[in-house]
Amino acid sequence: MPDTSARFFGHSSPVPSEERSVAAMIGKYFLQLTSPDRETSCGRRGSVDSCDERDSNSLFANVDGGMAHEERLLQREVTRRIERCLTEAKASPLRCQMLLLPRQMTARVGRDVVRSSAGEPCGLRGASIKVYVDGKEGPMCAGNIFLDPSVTPTFELSLIFKADQEDGWPPLRHIFDTSKAMKLRPEYRLVKRKLYSSASPVIHDFD
Repeated sequence: MPDTSARFFGHSSPVPSEERSVAAMIGKYFLQLTSPDRETSCGRRGSVDSCDERDSNSLFANVDGGMAHEERLLQREVTRRIERCLTEAKASPLRCQMLLLPRQMTARVGRDVVRSSAGEPCGLRGASIKVYVDGKEGPMCAGNIFLDPSVTPTFELSLIFKADQEDGWPPLRHIFDTSKAMKLRPEYRLVKRKLYSSASPVIHDFD
């Protein structure tokens, strides 16, 4: 069977056991977002170790229980859009070459975004979603999402991811330049603000 850890690090020579274990750890616990033109056959920017159909489905298996079919479709679509925003923001403003985030995180975020639209006149189609990454230099805008541009937004969602600002990662330093890698924390914030209303924004923190 091919050595997936060797493929990931871009060579086919034998990989030391320590590097192999680190690669396995990354694949198990983190999702790596790659460039849009390198999308895998399963339609998602895949994990480090695999991205077959079973892997794609498992990303949602633990977070969409009890959701109606239409909600699940919306969750998957908004998750895809969020991942694309983060992917396209790597070069600027995030200024990193590798972006790692906990596996299933974007699926959980997609679920919470869908649920936040409950009770809105046009549902999630009426949302203006702004994606931010809060790093050492403060919040950086990663992009805007309009699921249905033909609908005038009735509410705004600010989705704020948090970058891991620790300078650690000693086991990874000898494998790749950690100054060019960014890791997102599991925690994130969702701020909902109704447009055309004087109501105060509603802030939800998730971990």
